[in-house]
Amino acid sequence: MFTPSRTIVWLTLFIAMSLVGLSTASAHFKLNLNVRIFHVEHLSNGLNVYMRLPMPYLVAHLLGEIDENGLPSPAPYTNNRLEEGKLVHYVDVEQLKNSTDGFALLAKQGLNLSVGEESVNAKVESIKIYKNGTQPDFATLDDAKKSFQDEQLFDTFEQDVYVGDTTVDVLLRYTRQSAVYQYALSSNLNPGLPDQDETANLVLDYSPSGVQIFRARGLLHEPVIVTRSVLDAVVTFIKEGVKHILEGLDHVLFVVCLVLGAMHLRPLFWRVTGFTLGHSVTLSLGFFGFVPTAAWFVPAVETGIALSIIYVAMVAIIPKLQQKKNEWAVVAITGLIGLLHGLGFSFVLQNILQVTSPNIWQSLLAFNVGVEIGQVMIVIAAWSIFYLINLLGTKATKINRYFVASVCIVISCYWVIERGGNVLANIHI
Repeated sequence: MFTPSRTIVWLTLFIAMSLVGLSTASAHFKLNLNVRIFHVEHLSNGLNVYMRLPMPYLVAHLLGEIDENGLPSPAPYTNNRLEEGKLVHYVDVEQLKNSTDGFALLAKQGLNLSVGEESVNAKVESIKIYKNGTQPDFATLDDAKKSFQDEQLFDTFEQDVYVGDTTVDVLLRYTRQSAVYQYALSSNLNPGLPDQDETANLVLDYSPSGVQIFRARGLLHEPVIVTRSVLDAVVTFIKEGVKHILEGLDHVLFVVCLVLGAMHLRPLFWRVTGFTLGHSVTLSLGFFGFVPTAAWFVPAVETGIALSIIYVAMVAIIPKLQQKKNEWAVVAITGLIGLLHGLGFSFVLQNILQVTSPNIWQSLLAFNVGVEIGQVMIVIAAWSIFYLINLLGTKATKINRYFVASVCIVISCYWVIERGGNVLANIHI
């Protein structure tokens, strides 16, 4: 027979394990593994689009029927085979050498550009294929232009190269009778790749009035409207900051526990302020590379974030930590914890922007503003719910406090074990 306390324990474990199943131990590094970059140069009679994207986006959806050996017919410009029971795909270098124009056509057909209601046809000016690690910089328009000046070399493809380890640069020319002031970019590619809906798309627009950077996530089936407005560009990064904190379960649980342990508005304000100051500092420092680069550092930060959730959850349920004399110590520790979370936020931007990208501070500030807006949304929602529960009486308040804190602690302990294992694994590499 279940008692109320046992019921709460089992419900806590069930919810915690369910949330763990929906989360990953590397939340910060999952979003932007797949990045597409578009440098758009304005001309008096149209646009040049310099596009960089991973090769799988162009060919993964073109696999053929399964043959008698259980293998699908390879996609164009690839070959495949089973290795240790897994299907792997390699670049077919000879096919690329003999039919580069056909490969360029795949890139052209996958991108749509429209002005108003009119779709504009493109001409492929050039295409380059690189093994990852050999591709030139692509952070600015000058970088993009330089990447097409050298002759295509396939020397780096002498050994088998995975399709997933290959990058493609394409220069597309869109001709119009006059200059373009506003346009829409979209894609009809649907490669069926893992996490393709989290693809990071970066559009850098170079018009006579200045440079604007637009950020969009996903496959771009919904077009990105590119204008010359600073506000329009900034809003795309604000949205990304909001999405990142709301979709990062570890960040959400931390803020929820922060609210849980400081139901009075004054301590809540100071704790949130300390956290904000902390993560704002390392968001910039981490992005500009003023942090260790060793392989263990990323999982170490993730482990620290998990431990930070356990700390704020314990603050919420240990009475003596709620005493007034300890409040400033809690605020100070919360600020230090913010330094960890800021590093997590910075890793997202590192996978999208380069330090040499134009308007870097505008994008960085806008992303941080988005993070703050998302944080405030979590605070308001959690505080409102906890306040209503408090109106039910002391018993309901106590049960809620221990239940929420326990769920967060269980999830975080799982993360500590998993992420800590990644730290140890990378130390021994």
